Amino acid sequence: MDTLVRSSKYHPTTFTLEQVPDLAGKVAIVTGGNSGLGYETVRALASKGARVFMAARSEAKARDAIDRLKGATGCDAEFLRLDLQDLNQVKAAADEFLAKQLPLHILVNNAGIMACPFGLTKDGIESQMGTNHLGHFLFTTTLLPALERAAPSRVVILSSILHEWAPEGGIQFERINDPDAHSAWTRYGQSKLADILFARALDRRVGGRGVFVNAVHPGVVRTGLKQGPQELYGFRGILKPLGDLLALSEYMWSIGPAAGALTQIFVATAPAIDADNIRGQYFEPYCTLGTHSATEYARDDALAERLWEWSEATVGAKLRK
Repeated sequence: MDTLVRSSKYHPTTFTLEQVPDLAGKVAIVTGGNSGLGYETVRALASKGARVFMAARSEAKARDAIDRLKGATGCDAEFLRLDLQDLNQVKAAADEFLAKQLPLHILVNNAGIMACPFGLTKDGIESQMGTNHLGHFLFTTTLLPALERAAPSRVVILSSILHEWAPEGGIQFERINDPDAHSAWTRYGQSKLADILFARALDRRVGGRGVFVNAVHPGVVRTGLKQGPQELYGFRGILKPLGDLLALSEYMWSIGPAAGALTQIFVATAPAIDADNIRGQYFEPYCTLGTHSATEYARDDALAERLWEWSEATVGAKLRK
């Protein structure tokens, strides 16, 4: 494992999309694949011959993205409707894919929201936890038969270094839906911590069956996630110049989606993941094994198991019988 961390062959100056292996015959799903990191991931996988399903809530936006993909690369992708804030629809989307009787070699749980004002999903779950973790939990666990059929297969779960902003205790299960419990950023950190813990708990269940599960922090990337903070802080009217200044500063010190997507593409495709049995880990930019940061909660397997139990119970209660 240490060799992978220090090896220069994983340095950003040497890992490029040209190193992605031939993916002909492989099947992939990328959630939130119509824009940002998701679109760049779809583009990379499709360009190497994979059959890619672009999972997104808006069919119109997905169709536009697929047309852009065709125009830019000549490659195609297939639309799969997925609304992560509606658990019944999430289950229907996964079942729709399973009905195709296809193997699933790569699942990239890329979609997410960040630091938006407090709100609830259709199922009454705080929106950031519901979107970033719970919807993906249901989608992934429902798709496990296809992932196991395709083994060795990959599950890549997008997290963030801001999992360090989770509240005391890591995840405060009893207060997830309390609008006064936490700031928008703390709720975001809690949901991103849940992504790392989900990767650890899922690996313990399926890693021995050839499903390689890892979490990824892509870096500070210019994507549509900024819509949450913009809505939160309301940069309109007399505050618009401040919002424009912050947007300019973000542009100067962040990276673009193409660079930001490199780490998740690496984890989704690199032969080293299988060869070196890399699973249940946390990757940082670029393509480097991280340390789960200094946050003890990200390494807490008991907390990961409690999250799994909470997620199973919540999904079971919310799905229509």
